[in-house]
Amino acid sequence: MIDPAVSSRRDTPWIGDDPRFTELRASYRRFVFPVTAAFLLWFLAYVLCSAYARGFMATKVAGNVNVALVFGLLQFVSTFGIALAYGRFAARRLDPLAAALRDVTANRPAAAAGRGTREATEVQA
Repeated sequence: MIDPAVSSRRDTPWIGDDPRFTELRASYRRFVFPVTAAFLLWFLAYVLCSAYARGFMATKVAGNVNVALVFGLLQFVSTFGIALAYGRFAARRLDPLAAALRDVTANRPAAAAGRGTREATEVQA
């Protein structure tokens, strides 16, 4: 079997060389890396406070609700908030670039779409 990645790069431009693909990856990384780091720091703070700041976490906020319970619930809130923010970000920035790249790859000839010349000939016949 012919490896499509190897055979197509010799004859045609690779999708990774397209500036729109580079922009798509860069936009994705600009959102995902900082948000992931912020969430992990927030979670680490929650765990460390639970382990080492027991007095603070036991502080009553209202009735039997303490700081630990509020922080724990805020973990869920921040998770859903990040998911919603990513959905909006992807719809605005990533999806249009991905659609343009999808159109480009769909309109390439068979040999450019990753098939070797022999396989492309067999498909056309």
